[in-house]
Amino acid sequence: MKSIIEAENEIIEEFELFDDWMDKYNYIIELGKSLPLIDPQYKDDAHLIPGCQSQVWLHAEFNDGRLIFRADSDAIITKGIINLLIRVLSGHTPQEIADCPLDYIDKIGIKEHLSPTRSNGLLSMIQQIKGYAANALK
Repeated sequence: MKSIIEAENEIIEEFELFDDWMDKYNYIIELGKSLPLIDPQYKDDAHLIPGCQSQVWLHAEFNDGRLIFRADSDAIITKGIINLLIRVLSGHTPQEIADCPLDYIDKIGIKEHLSPTRSNGLLSMIQQIKGYAANALK
């Protein structure tokens, strides 16, 4: 398994391959298609992330001291965005997730290219993931 830093650097390198933001959006859409989907039983209000314009469901499973995330969304761009988070954080310990500053999000410039509502949704997704890690640390 890759470290968080390795996964972040891999994503930064992938985004550097594209010259303009339309290509980057298309790549995010492709990432959405490869999202590890949540089990349908978790597509309920209890797993819905508040603060997102589109519906985003996130489930965390604690397995062998590590958090495994699965998600889904009704919006293809949002699926790609949550996949960018899961790809980096899933499979790591709650402490690693809690300590991760997620610098790669700024380095790939995604926040500046999202609508304000999608940007708020990204922050809500991060808060939900970090919340799962914080609860696992208690």
